[in-house]
Amino acid sequence: MADHANGGLLRQLTSRQIGMISLGGTIGTGLFLGSSLAISMAGPAVVLVYLVGALAAVAVAYAVAEMVVVHPEAGGFGAVGARYAGPLVGYVQRWCYWATQVITVGGEVVAAGLYVRYWWPQVPLWASVCLFSVAILGVNFAAVRLFGEVEYWFAMIKVTALVVFLVLGVLYVVFGLPGQDAAGLSAWTGHGGFMPNGLVGVLLAVSVATFSYGGVESVAMTAAESRSPARDIPRAARRVALRLGLFYVLATGIIVAIVPWTEAAAVDGVAESPFVALFASIGVPAAAGLMNLVILTAALSAANTTLYLASRTMHSLALDRYAPKALAAVTDRGSPVNAVLASTAGLAAAAVAAALSPDAAFPVLLGIALFSGMVAWMLIFVSHLAFRRARRGLPPAPVRLPGAPVTSVLSLLYVVLVVVATAFTEAFGPAWQVGVPFVALVLLSYPLVRLRRRRAADYTESV
Repeated sequence: MADHANGGLLRQLTSRQIGMISLGGTIGTGLFLGSSLAISMAGPAVVLVYLVGALAAVAVAYAVAEMVVVHPEAGGFGAVGARYAGPLVGYVQRWCYWATQVITVGGEVVAAGLYVRYWWPQVPLWASVCLFSVAILGVNFAAVRLFGEVEYWFAMIKVTALVVFLVLGVLYVVFGLPGQDAAGLSAWTGHGGFMPNGLVGVLLAVSVATFSYGGVESVAMTAAESRSPARDIPRAARRVALRLGLFYVLATGIIVAIVPWTEAAAVDGVAESPFVALFASIGVPAAAGLMNLVILTAALSAANTTLYLASRTMHSLALDRYAPKALAAVTDRGSPVNAVLASTAGLAAAAVAAALSPDAAFPVLLGIALFSGMVAWMLIFVSHLAFRRARRGLPPAPVRLPGAPVTSVLSLLYVVLVVVATAFTEAFGPAWQVGVPFVALVLLSYPLVRLRRRRAADYTESV
């Protein structure tokens, strides 16, 4: 049914769909291929790195769930931030989050096009990007329940692949497989020890691992379209937190146990992925091709979810008149079509970057996405502290961040540390170089937008 307080969005998402949407935005190529970067920095100690990152991700999931289950409205944590921490926080938070998701969806679609080349190298990248973009747009234009169902099965494919990998990996490490002796954990201390690059390497890898969990906050963005927010949001937050910790920590632990970390760190393409190494070692036919299909699905799933998140964020900004009013329009099916179209800017930017100057343009886009994403996380904890302070003496929410407000403060400090660490990580250098100017631009635009809103309100009253 329509909820006018939500700007016309329909409450059609089920609990199972909400859980998979959150996983869909978090488990992507960053785990299947990108984990090699963290391994190159931390070595086998990457297990601890992903464990710490998982704790931060759990804190984010519970903080946003606690806030939006009380206020299940359009805009998710951004709208709650505006309510409790002030309009400037809500403004910066949503614009930064929108930019992160818009750039991410473009990157995932380009990645999907590159995976197609594994089978058909002659296919132009732009052709695959356009095809996948049209398909994802079609899903996001449809009724939200159809989007939820498509994303459920997209995410189910990669979750199933991960479960199979984890089961086979544990058997391989502990008991061995036919024709293979048990791998054990000797590789954890070989090739330079458990922490071959020292504490500095571990600290630098923390930023990589934390960025991998980006998207866990998406559970909050589904609240306005959940059939039963009070039941679904807490359940989804608990499931997502558990699954993410299990998948990332256990998967990376198995990788560095089976494949020497020096080899896992040198991954360059699907055929060299450590996930492929396990399937190939036990004789799975066409292991690389099978893994490529899984990674392609993971990229499309992540793109599908991030476009959804970006469009709902833009819809919320338009409802609060921080973006053009036309972007708040919603169809009878509950789809904010104009906000979806506005959020395709990342698809266009990524396609142009891939065609013209991928080496120069992509680092800039990635820098904006990474930095603004962490700014959004910081403001989530700022909003949560304000939320807790304002609700003292009121009945507690159905789900609460354990240990808050202490855990909120510690998590906020952790995210600040992660952002600082990116300045010393070569791969994330653009995060500071272009991320800081972008956030500064958002801050500087706020007074102008506020002035425009005030004039519009004065004009409306005079009429």
